[in-house]
Amino acid sequence: MKRLLLGLALAAMLVPAAATAGGFATVQLSSLPAGTDAGGTWTPTMTILQHGVTPLDGLQPAVRITDEAGQIQSFAARPAGGSGTYVADVRFPTAGTWRYEIWDGFSQTHTYSPVTIGGRGFSFPTGPVAGVVLVAVALAGGLVVALRRRRPGPRPALGR
Repeated sequence: MKRLLLGLALAAMLVPAAATAGGFATVQLSSLPAGTDAGGTWTPTMTILQHGVTPLDGLQPAVRITDEAGQIQSFAARPAGGSGTYVADVRFPTAGTWRYEIWDGFSQTHTYSPVTIGGRGFSFPTGPVAGVVLVAVALAGGLVVALRRRRPGPRPALGR
């Protein structure tokens, strides 16, 4: 009787461990939303892999975005053709800082760092800087030409 009770107690401890084993997935994104304009659409392709290895088909993943006021919007993903791949069309309606996360449709929600959408992010002013550099090069070239014209040339030797 003691052995039976010990066996049942051991089985009861192992069943919950077996039930939770193997239930996770990873999500690989084709792109990040950084650089998306306000009102623009981010269209990531997601590859969902069980244990980071096996592509998972037949899921219903979704991308959720949350604005600074806490308003949540959800965008369902659809199969993208390849095994375990899905695509979503995510529209950021306004500029600002947005949080985003992906429900993989299998086991968990994957959260990512907040992203700045629209005109608040730093953008290097390539056009104005290039213009200033071109003007500086043109001025330097003009200065070189002017200095060469002012410099006296070699004097002719006086013949004896």
